Amino acid sequence: MRVYIGADHAGYELKNHLVTWLKDHGHEVMDCGPSVYDPEDDYPAFVLRAAEGVAGDPGSLGVVIGGSGNGEQIAANKVRGIRAALAWSEETARLGREHNNANVVGIGARMHSAEEATRFVEVFLSTPFSGGERHSRRIAQLTSYETIGQLPSLP
Repeated sequence: MRVYIGADHAGYELKNHLVTWLKDHGHEVMDCGPSVYDPEDDYPAFVLRAAEGVAGDPGSLGVVIGGSGNGEQIAANKVRGIRAALAWSEETARLGREHNNANVVGIGARMHSAEEATRFVEVFLSTPFSGGERHSRRIAQLTSYETIGQLPSLP
């Protein structure tokens, strides 16, 4: 699987760890940076490139990493076609894919050990979307809003 990955300074070491782990597990990695540690860098430059890569490459998935993962998840979700889920447990990583068909996972490098974060990525990448009717319906509502600004009908 092709995996786009981007981080900021807070996620730099975890990103490098995950790039190696992903390659060792047979994934094609598109490293969107940073390529050097810079404590003053800004995550949008790297995260938006990773998200755009996923959006333009059907079947690929993405990983975005920062200190908490919050800003990176928000940034990724600004890209049309991206559904980024913040994972803080194996269960949230699994549910992001299974229920929301998330195509990008956000992770906080300061919140988890490298082993925990690696497991979140492993679970995220290996979990398929359930395809359940209620989940598909909800994703269609979000897509409609994203593309034409149509609010879902109220119950």
